[in-house]
Amino acid sequence: MKSQMKNIMAFAALAALTTFSLARADDTTSQSGMAKAQQLASTVCVACHGADGNSASPNFPKLAGQQPEYITKQLMNFKSGARTNPIMQGIVTSNNLTPDDMKNLGIYFSQQTIKPGAAKDKTLAEEGEKIFKGGDAATGTPACAACHGPTGAGIPSEFPRLAGQHAAYIYAQLNNFRLGDRSNDGGKMMRTIAARLTDHEMKAVADYVSGLQ
Repeated sequence: MKSQMKNIMAFAALAALTTFSLARADDTTSQSGMAKAQQLASTVCVACHGADGNSASPNFPKLAGQQPEYITKQLMNFKSGARTNPIMQGIVTSNNLTPDDMKNLGIYFSQQTIKPGAAKDKTLAEEGEKIFKGGDAATGTPACAACHGPTGAGIPSEFPRLAGQHAAYIYAQLNNFRLGDRSNDGGKMMRTIAARLTDHEMKAVADYVSGLQ
């Protein structure tokens, strides 16, 4: 009986040690992965998006504060060709980004603080606010807030953050969805919605969300 108890205790101790060792290994891997993500951000991503994810140019999206899953998905889509952009496809390919790299980049940028933006045209932004919050029953356009949240913060694992994003970039993406130049939206959701918006309405929504915080 004593021998059996010793064996059980020894097995329990070994199991605990193994679990601890695996946890330490995972932690080390995680730290290493995040260190690489930070290095990539400061040497590769910095040129367009800024090292902290706050791009200076309105042609490139702010990544700071974005949903991590969304960033990872876009990187994977660029690599697979599901989303086309010569610059981004070249970057993910030439830097040989792995799935872990893309996941860690998503986490890294999501942890950065986005610099707030501001609507440039009050009247235009007010028009955009109506569509963002209430949609347009006449055209069957749903409220943007239904998926992206009342403050534009997005929903983790589901929909991206829009708040504070460059208006020019938001408009460009809506137009790409409308034209079919971008098609990596699940169930054609964004392509269907964008097709119901006029050019003026897209600019209005873009101006409004750029000022959300």
